[in-house]
Amino acid sequence: MNKLPKEKRDRLILVMVSTVTLLALIYFGLIRPQNGNISKIKNDTATARDQLLSIEEAIKRSDATTTELIDISDTLSHAEDDMVSGDPYAWTYDTIRHFKVPYKVDIPTVGQPSAEDVDLLADFPYKQLKFDISGTAYYHDLGKFISDFENTFPHIRIVNLALEPSGGSGEDSEKLTFRMDIIALIKPNAAAK
Repeated sequence: MNKLPKEKRDRLILVMVSTVTLLALIYFGLIRPQNGNISKIKNDTATARDQLLSIEEAIKRSDATTTELIDISDTLSHAEDDMVSGDPYAWTYDTIRHFKVPYKVDIPTVGQPSAEDVDLLADFPYKQLKFDISGTAYYHDLGKFISDFENTFPHIRIVNLALEPSGGSGEDSEKLTFRMDIIALIKPNAAAK
């Protein structure tokens, strides 16, 4: 460069500075924003690909999910078998009458059932049927009856149990008079009927 005349050397420097400036403007004005757009497009493509894979996986699992739904619906249906259905009073009377047969428990009174919202859990999808029963039994017979009743019917609970001596004479002097409330869940489709 020392051998070039000053005028040519100044032009060469001006051309080089102009070229570098032009290249910098092209890079910062055109190429860099395009790289940003390309990065955004790559991220969007990766996100869309992940969503597509997720949807494809859900489609592959749809048969298994359908089978699982059928199994769960069947299990729920069987679990609801001991719930109140049909006429509440008839169901109440028949359930108590059939269940007490093998036990030495005398239950002459089955109260009128009343349907209401479940008071144990808020927004519970079932309604409850509440009724009371009273009668007489020996302590151990009544204990076995209550234990077996709650174990046989998982959707039914005995609450407010009151025991008093029956006041009889002879063998009946050891009998107890009892009164209890029974709370049973009502099948959703039975409550609508």
